Amino acid sequence: MNRTFLHVDMDAFFAAVEQHDHPELQGKPVVVGARPDQRGVVAAASYEAREYGVHSAMPSREAGRKCPHAVFVPVNGKRYREVSRQLFAIFRRFTPFVEPLSVDEAFLDVSGAKRLLGSGVEIARRIKQCTRDECGLTASVGVAPNKFLAKLASDLEKPDGLTVVPRDPVGIRGFLSEMGVGRIWGVGTVTRSLLESAGFRTFGDIQNASEERVAAAVGKRSAKILLRLACGEDSRDIELEHEEKSISHEYTFPEDCTSAEQVQKMLCDLVEEVGCRLRAAGRYAARAHLKLRWQGFQTITRRRSLARPACDDFTLRSAALAMLANEELARPVRLVGFGVSGLGSTSGQMTLFAAEDERVCKQERLSRAMDDLRSQFGREAVRSGAVEKKKGQRDEG
Repeated sequence: MNRTFLHVDMDAFFAAVEQHDHPELQGKPVVVGARPDQRGVVAAASYEAREYGVHSAMPSREAGRKCPHAVFVPVNGKRYREVSRQLFAIFRRFTPFVEPLSVDEAFLDVSGAKRLLGSGVEIARRIKQCTRDECGLTASVGVAPNKFLAKLASDLEKPDGLTVVPRDPVGIRGFLSEMGVGRIWGVGTVTRSLLESAGFRTFGDIQNASEERVAAAVGKRSAKILLRLACGEDSRDIELEHEEKSISHEYTFPEDCTSAEQVQKMLCDLVEEVGCRLRAAGRYAARAHLKLRWQGFQTITRRRSLARPACDDFTLRSAALAMLANEELARPVRLVGFGVSGLGSTSGQMTLFAAEDERVCKQERLSRAMDDLRSQFGREAVRSGAVEKKKGQRDEG
């Protein structure tokens, strides 16, 4: 209870950046993402747009129907990352113990900063003022004795909120007691339904129940976790290093694609994007994943283990195309995706065959060389799949 954590969550981050950069958009409903006449989804919505029921991950066409006068702007990832770096630089002025959760939110452990900078509440106010003065953006902050409570609190008074959780166990239980079980960390639609069917609708209902009764609804292991969280208990510390557990990219076709060749070409492009990120992170993947979404939103995913962890485009593309070849593309394809998981820092044990090891090393070196060329001359400068010869150019073997 002597620890003090903040959870800082920027308000409607992407949309707020657009409104800051383009003052004519301030006060207007802004939707960041695909246009309403295009296939795609909403990446972010300003609070003015949210009043009409628009939210992230909603199809853009539906957002356009709900709020026809909204201003739709494309995602500007480079600009958002730039502002994110400014924000995290502000956070680190107050404490080195910063755990990023995304580009626009983080946990901060300010326990050791209170002697110099004041209480957790005072630090939270200063951070909010800095983000407003230096970035023109508002943040909502939760102040609490642990991470779970801090994150929960930051969401209670959005936008531009500051919520302080009591520090004593009795005060914490009272603070939580009337909140719905859907706010408990890790409780999704299925678990929430199980809990509510068993009569657990609020934190207080779980606080006052026996472990056996909760276990009858969700199982013994989940019951132990829920009972601790319902009482506001969380022993997690700040994680200073976050390693990606998976890397993926996907593409939604403007119109449902009926060409197997076009689907294959797009899949190869996605493999290159994933491979480039994998190599930049210094990681090797043990598994490859394929995702296909058909007309009508039916979606399938396929997974294939690699013979040895790899990061080169050649190995990844071979796995991707092998998975695709096993699927009958009899219906128009709406979306194709590729990803990798089982990430590690090495490519695993060397084989008994030196020639095989050398081949893998060459493929990795070539893939990294192509990364360098693309960074200098653009993605279309070189393709790892097939190199087109100029007219009249002879193959020298």
